[in-house]
Parts: sequence; structure tokens; C-alpha cells
Amino acid sequence: MCRSIKTLRPPFEEVVTEEDVHAAALQFVRKISGFRKPSKVNDLAFDNAVEQIAAVSRCLLDSLVVRQPLRDN
Repeated sequence: MCRSIKTLRPPFEEVVTEEDVHAAALQFVRKISGFRKPSKVNDLAFDNAVEQIAAVSRCLLDSLVVRQPLRDN
């Protein structure tokens, strides 16, 4: 798992912006593709993957049910 992707669900984050979701998707695609910036020939595939993962991630976050708040220990 890419360590720079942070948990976006409550109670870790109360407000999750589209920029947060996009940034996490971008980090994920960078990690699994091995490209920080793809070549021109791979730009479209890379960008499509980021957008698809961001959309699925937003769907997941919107459908999660969080029953208990995180406890402070």
C-alpha cells in the first residue's frame, strides 16, 4: 500500500473533497503503474485510470456506514 494515501472515511476525515479523492486515486495509479508521469503514449490510459478509481472511491465513501467514532486512547 502506498503510504502517502491517507484514510478518507469518517471519523478519520470529516470532510472529504473531490481533490482529496483525486489525489488518492492519482497516488494509487502511480504506485501500481510504476509511473510518476506517464509517457505521451500512456497519458490517456493513466488519466482514465485515475478518473475511474476516483469515481469508484467516491462511490465507496458515499456508501460506507460508520457506526462508532474513533476512540482516543
